[in-house]
Amino acid sequence: MNLTKIDIASLKYQSGFGNRFESEAVDGALPVGRNSPQRASFGLYAELLSGAAFTAPRDHNLRTWMYRKRPSAMHGAFQRIDDGQWQSAPLSRVEVPANRLRWSPWTMPESPTDFVQGIATVAGNGDVGAQSGSVIHVYRANRSMGRRYAVNSDGEMLIVPQSGALLAHTELGVLHVSPGEILLLPRGLRWKIELCDATAYGYICENYGAPFRLPELGPIGSNGLANARDFLAPVAACEADAGPVHIVNKFMGHLWEVGQPHSPLDVVAWHGNLVPMKYDLAHFMAVGSISFDHPDPSIYTVLTSGTDTPGVANCDFVIFPPRWLVAEDTFRPPWFHRNLMSELMGLVKGVYDAKAEGFVPGGISLHNCMLPHGPDAATFEHASNAELAPHRLSDTLAFMFESRHVFRPTLAALAASNLQLDYDSVWDGFRPGEGLSDEALLLCPDT
Repeated sequence: MNLTKIDIASLKYQSGFGNRFESEAVDGALPVGRNSPQRASFGLYAELLSGAAFTAPRDHNLRTWMYRKRPSAMHGAFQRIDDGQWQSAPLSRVEVPANRLRWSPWTMPESPTDFVQGIATVAGNGDVGAQSGSVIHVYRANRSMGRRYAVNSDGEMLIVPQSGALLAHTELGVLHVSPGEILLLPRGLRWKIELCDATAYGYICENYGAPFRLPELGPIGSNGLANARDFLAPVAACEADAGPVHIVNKFMGHLWEVGQPHSPLDVVAWHGNLVPMKYDLAHFMAVGSISFDHPDPSIYTVLTSGTDTPGVANCDFVIFPPRWLVAEDTFRPPWFHRNLMSELMGLVKGVYDAKAEGFVPGGISLHNCMLPHGPDAATFEHASNAELAPHRLSDTLAFMFESRHVFRPTLAALAASNLQLDYDSVWDGFRPGEGLSDEALLLCPDT
């Protein structure tokens, strides 16, 4: 079918995170009992996409077998093209400020800009060559990719739309993703993004490290947080050839491009567990205190990219969704804190409960390792005197990328006109604790 004129309402999905799926656009295209038969049905070519080392443990091994009209190797040499504003770690030219940072939303480009052209890097950590760390971008697009396709050889991409729905055409099928949902594109998979609205804006986590997976639930038990069944994978679809195309490959931190005479999305059937997925964040089952005090924000983890140290993440994707606040005798917004982990936050909609103003949808805040932060003075005053009745945070959706590595801002982000130079002032105006005189504090017992 022609995916450029697809009926969104007709799209079908398969459910489950980590499942081993199978799908065929034409009956009989999938081989039975073997992965690479001597002669595949309909003259198709068997091709394996591996997302893990061949000898990785079974529950960590990621791969998908594709049966396609032509091998994906059927193209010429890639040529370097301009990277635009898309950068990769290590971002070593930048001295990391020992400051809290916050940005207002980035502006939409005035010239025609597709999804890849509209990526602007904000901050990152790790090393693309060492396959560790992650880099955070914003994307701004006002046109579809058309006959331009992309593949990221450096890392998987977790896309968080803030405005404007996306239609993601991939080798394994099509996904429609709206604000309030997320899209996960595996490393090495070919894709293109079409816009469903005039413009699109959002966030991207480009993960160089271990692939994102669902976190362990520990004492929470078998139910809660993000359920595997709510993640949706596409069904097979083969894009009709529409003339010459171009493929952009992000490889070792730079963009390369090649032309070829046919669509790279010519997979007729496939089976495996390395698949693009979407997830509606409204399905997240939030867990919280029903007595007093705060559980750690780790209870809001949707996906995690682990490290060789158990419990310490290369990158966690955490959300703060609509939820009830019921704790008694408790200051309910996030408290003042300094963390070993570094936090980069974004806002999809509404108001974040720890800030009265300044942190708006489309913006970003960055609080790196051990930099103190928390509610602003206005939020503190209101929350300290509010009636502690059950309260629902209803029109809000904030998220956080949390990492063991410090996020290094780009030079462009530090020089951007939307960087809020007065961000530190939100913590002005706190009065010293009452009931203690200076004289009392100077009185010490004899030593």
